[in-house]
Amino acid sequence: MKKPGVAGITVLGTAPLAALLLLCGTAVAQSNQIQGVINGRNGATMTVQTQDMGNVVVLLTADTVAEDVSGVFHARKKQMSVTVLVPGLQVQVQGNYNAQNQLVANTVKFNGKNLQAATDIQAGVAPVEQQTQQQQQELAQQQAKLQQQQAQLTAEQQQQAADEAKIAANKAAIAAVNKRFGELGEYNIWDEVTVYFANGKVTVDPQYTAPLLKLCEKALTVTGYVIQIKGYASAVGSAALNQKLSQERAANVTEFLEQEGQVPLTNILAPGAMGTSRQVAPDTTSEGQAENRRVVVRVLQNKGIAGA
Repeated sequence: MKKPGVAGITVLGTAPLAALLLLCGTAVAQSNQIQGVINGRNGATMTVQTQDMGNVVVLLTADTVAEDVSGVFHARKKQMSVTVLVPGLQVQVQGNYNAQNQLVANTVKFNGKNLQAATDIQAGVAPVEQQTQQQQQELAQQQAKLQQQQAQLTAEQQQQAADEAKIAANKAAIAAVNKRFGELGEYNIWDEVTVYFANGKVTVDPQYTAPLLKLCEKALTVTGYVIQIKGYASAVGSAALNQKLSQERAANVTEFLEQEGQVPLTNILAPGAMGTSRQVAPDTTSEGQAENRRVVVRVLQNKGIAGA
């Protein structure tokens, strides 16, 4: 019987070696995946707070894909880019580390429900806050009624106590929801432009071309800048229509900044659809309604970068 030659030994030794290399490659790939909560956005980078690794710096590129794995967040394709990665969002990041020990993100996965909650809090219109504001208004009306109807004082006081208890409960709920956002960095405002819209319109008027382009030029001179966009509507028509109008207005301004102002999407926070919240003028007049139909664009810089 012939003994195996050198070639035979080499072939037999290759299979275990290949398996070992495959296992090592799998381990490396697994080590490049993290899970946590976004707690800061600085330019094209964001920081993700993880349980086992602390803060991890993630670099966003033009090839980074933001993916809603739940399929419940119905948004336009542009809004599923990296602009949706707002502070407070729970994410799973897959990528490779560069020489600066930054995780260069290939994919960033998230749950659509978590995105909605993070976007609401980022925009300052969390549902629990809206409930609290409504109940506070009801409480004020009841207190005024007490002054007019002394005969119903006892019943009104009981109702007042019940409402105050609901408000306290809602405040506790707000604190719980916002707890994980408590460590988010504060920002300096470097520039701001307000774009106004005609009733029922979402197209950006040409008169705002120059101010918006000037804002973009200034933003490019700010280290680690991000641009925040919030759309509003007047309280005329249904709530659903006003929410849609504010969202489309913010989206159109975002598109202008990207295409005309050459601002990378990595430096833009998801457009906030504020609806009829935070009105700046009474909606009882046409002038007040015109002031409320607006999109506010701000250039922000994390105070940690500014040194303030």
